[in-house]
Amino acid sequence: MIKAEEFARLRPLLFAIAYRIVGDERTARYAVQAAWLRWMAAPARPEPAEGYLAAEVTRVAAGALRSARAERGELVAPLLGEGPREAGRPAQLADSLSLSALLVLERLSPLERAVFVLHEAFGCDEAQIASALGCSREACGQLLAAVAAVSDGGREPLPWPTCVEGAGNAARMIAAIVPPLVRVGVTLEESRVGDRPGWVFRDRDGAVLHTMVADVVDGRVQRVHLVVHPGGHRHAGPVAEACALLREANRAR
Repeated sequence: MIKAEEFARLRPLLFAIAYRIVGDERTARYAVQAAWLRWMAAPARPEPAEGYLAAEVTRVAAGALRSARAERGELVAPLLGEGPREAGRPAQLADSLSLSALLVLERLSPLERAVFVLHEAFGCDEAQIASALGCSREACGQLLAAVAAVSDGGREPLPWPTCVEGAGNAARMIAAIVPPLVRVGVTLEESRVGDRPGWVFRDRDGAVLHTMVADVVDGRVQRVHLVVHPGGHRHAGPVAEACALLREANRAR
């Protein structure tokens, strides 16, 4: 299938993603057109097309949303976990970012996926990632550059969802991030976060990297929160901090 035909097949999905982010048909069509231009300008056909294009249209739409907010004089902050939001926007935006993040993850190899999650989702710096992987800083820097080239195309990284909604998406996200991290030596420690089940991610030396909290309904995970642990200090108890952050996130929803 030629690139133009592939894009035409995915256009409805791309428009849906963009519209959920910006809430405006004209701006959504602009985002889709920008993704089309980047797709056609790519020297080789990126694989898989769905993940590449979803990432591109999300990046353009998120940038357009930030620009519109800045022009209106609104506080410009990260798209999720930013405090007060427009009515009706949070759930749609979270769903769109979750889909794009999943599509990007699924186009990476297991090692690339582990590095991407540590850097983009967990916010780890180069030293923390090197410690988690058990490699040198130099090797870690090379891995980060390679993953950025594959996942971001050398452009601004995608906004990463801090909450994934729905049983299907939650299961898909857990399957996408947990096995690659365990494979490189990251450990998961079960821990209750308030009245919810949670897991603490630690590197090889026991330093806390991140916390994941689940909302379970009728025995099924319906929502997954990726909760940043402030500082990631070695052997720190993450439960109290995660509870506080989760309360703040719930108040903002």
